[in-house]
Amino acid sequence: MYYSLDRFEEDLAVLEDDDEQTLTVPRAQLPAAARPGDVLAKEGDRYVPAPDETARRRDEIRRLQEKLRRK
Repeated sequence: MYYSLDRFEEDLAVLEDDDEQTLTVPRAQLPAAARPGDVLAKEGDRYVPAPDETARRRDEIRRLQEKLRRK
């Protein structure tokens, strides 16, 4: 399962899973370079970057935005 980083709240990170459920975890469990919008995968008690999935989702959003602008 993948988790999208929604936002930071002080020392916590709010993630949204593929089922649109939110999860709050300590920021220390994420990579230091993580930023909102990144997609992560869980490995043990930590979350690791999923760059291919992040790129795929950003491309999909970009295509949808372009489609809406054309209407």
